[in-house]
Amino acid sequence: MLRAACIAVLLGSCAAAPPVARSQEDGGKTWTLPATPKTVAWGHYDATTPPVLRIRSGDTVVFHTVLTNSPTGLEKAGVKPADIEQDLKDIFNGVPKKDRGPGGHILTGPVYIEGAEPGDTLEVRVEKIDLAIPYAYNAFRYGAGFQTDDFPYSRIRIIPLDRATNTAHFAPGIDIPLHPFFGSMGVAPPPAFGRYDSAPPTIIGGNMDNKELVAGSTIYFPVFVPGALFQIGDGHAGQGNGEVDITALETSLVGTVQFILHKGMKTGPYPYAETPTHYISMGFDDDLTVAAHKAVAGMIDFLVTHKHMSRDDAYMLISVAGDIDITELVDHNKGVHVMLPKAIFTGATQDATDTH
Repeated sequence: MLRAACIAVLLGSCAAAPPVARSQEDGGKTWTLPATPKTVAWGHYDATTPPVLRIRSGDTVVFHTVLTNSPTGLEKAGVKPADIEQDLKDIFNGVPKKDRGPGGHILTGPVYIEGAEPGDTLEVRVEKIDLAIPYAYNAFRYGAGFQTDDFPYSRIRIIPLDRATNTAHFAPGIDIPLHPFFGSMGVAPPPAFGRYDSAPPTIIGGNMDNKELVAGSTIYFPVFVPGALFQIGDGHAGQGNGEVDITALETSLVGTVQFILHKGMKTGPYPYAETPTHYISMGFDDDLTVAAHKAVAGMIDFLVTHKHMSRDDAYMLISVAGDIDITELVDHNKGVHVMLPKAIFTGATQDATDTH
């Protein structure tokens, strides 16, 4: 049973602590982390950002996140003031300008995982994702997006989300099935990165915009700093591979995430993931071909390490059974991921990391 608590381990004193709830569950505690001016990192991943919550391996956090837009922008697009989240208004009014940027994503966190150290792996299990509001938006502007020269102006569309039918009503006669996921999930970069822009995905994960990472997926992140410092946000109710106009079905989400720390288990150079049906490797680079090389190399390494295959056999298996997908084309660093079905492994080899 959840109970309100003033947790001194959060920000150093009870007076300053955000309203976090917790309960004792099998395998760890469950925490609730709201999105407030004191619990978000605006536009960056940074090894020096103080954690807003400290947890242990096995704990679960219910993250409240807000969409990447302003109350003014939403109102101009047609959202009624009463339908704009108070959390979003509070964040825009309460986060100092000096603490914003260089990117635009409002990310909940960071969360410090006790015992995490550089060289470890942080397993992030996405257990549940809920819509927080009944609408999303999609927008483009000149200077961003894959076809920007063809659309030298700005446009935004507010798109109703229907929980009953699990669809987005894009236009009359056009309904899109919802598959909510977080566009940005990541850990703090090495200190030498400084305040890293939240837009380009990289070795920390971050703005991966991978539509496969829905509820039921698990992501494995390399750890670069003590505590890992995990952040999450950029909620999407759905997205197409490529995200060609630079936005998806942008919305606010509530995500339930469990954290498992693997001491001494190295991952990288990029995060990898799994769903109930597939293993996923990722690569990011400004050059799409280089990103593809990185993603394929990541799957080869995964198969060698976790399926005990030779590099030759791994390379051949990807060619005959893997799919190479473009994740996104618009985040400075482009993304490519390899999807390899789990069903092809019929029991002759086992994967120690498979949690599904």
